[in-house]
Amino acid sequence: MLNSASYNSQHYVQAPEARPVPDERSPPGLQQQQQQQQDNLQLNLFSNSVRPPTSKETTIRSQNKSKDFTSSSMSSDVQIPYPIDWIFPRLRTPSMLWYIASQFVITVVGVFSKIVLVFMNKTRVHNKERLIRAVTARPKGIPLVTVSNHHSCFDDPGLWGTMPAHVVCNTYRIRWSMAAHDICFTRKLHAMFFMFGKCIPVVRGSGVYQDAINLCIEKCALGDWVHVFPEGKVNMTKEELRLKWGVGRIIYESPQIPIILPMWHEGMDTVLPNVEPYKLQWGKKVTVNIGKPLDLNEFVQDLKDTRVPEPVARKLITDKIQDAFRDLRSETERLHGERA
Repeated sequence: MLNSASYNSQHYVQAPEARPVPDERSPPGLQQQQQQQQDNLQLNLFSNSVRPPTSKETTIRSQNKSKDFTSSSMSSDVQIPYPIDWIFPRLRTPSMLWYIASQFVITVVGVFSKIVLVFMNKTRVHNKERLIRAVTARPKGIPLVTVSNHHSCFDDPGLWGTMPAHVVCNTYRIRWSMAAHDICFTRKLHAMFFMFGKCIPVVRGSGVYQDAINLCIEKCALGDWVHVFPEGKVNMTKEELRLKWGVGRIIYESPQIPIILPMWHEGMDTVLPNVEPYKLQWGKKVTVNIGKPLDLNEFVQDLKDTRVPEPVARKLITDKIQDAFRDLRSETERLHGERA
């Protein structure tokens, strides 16, 4: 059982993006937005169950038909360069046509990533079987959440080029991943490409209560694979950043506690440097290290059983990932440095 002192408020101060009640640092209308996002999530999770809807769910569903709260209606403090509200329904309930288009995009990108990582550069993957086993052999209905550092814009999809073709070129098996709305979804053609590539537009600065996080939780409810860059941005300085709590919310609110697999990589920023002219390079050294799965089942269940406040629970879960990152980074840097 968790000791109450371990999550005392004097040790864990809620970050602004995780505050359940808006304060002077929260954008206008956040409380209404958060409640609507939570209601929408519950309704979408209900669609995968067989119980009849409650009266509240029926009322909310009726209201949502006339008023749709999506990322486009978020705080005016966040700039949306291109409307993304139409993307979420397509990702939430993909049609057969969507799957056909997605299979084409995933295959092209998968082959390209494999050429760049395997043939153009010198990539070495440690404990690769852990990732392949988690993707292909986990129990049915159990979601997978992979987490990794973010050093280059080519991290995703590049890293997956090291996986077998039957995974990296299969839209039914490859990950769902969040991508910045102001970089990947700035015009319709780009938005369609990344949408078919199973990328979910995340609005940075809108906190943990937004459609991107909700959709990741829904995909976990379906037993899918979701990849998260918890640093929240390309970490060009490679400093140790406080991880964003969105990953904690995904894990905490997933109906089935996912398999959590940490990864660390070195050298991806030499394959695609973060400076102009942003051209892919040849012959660079890349090291990828797949960590051991984090067994947080009892920990997460204990948080729920003891009714720990949700923002605190999210932080405690995220702290576990931060600790795993710290150890994995040290090991990967050593392995990378030992290569000739």
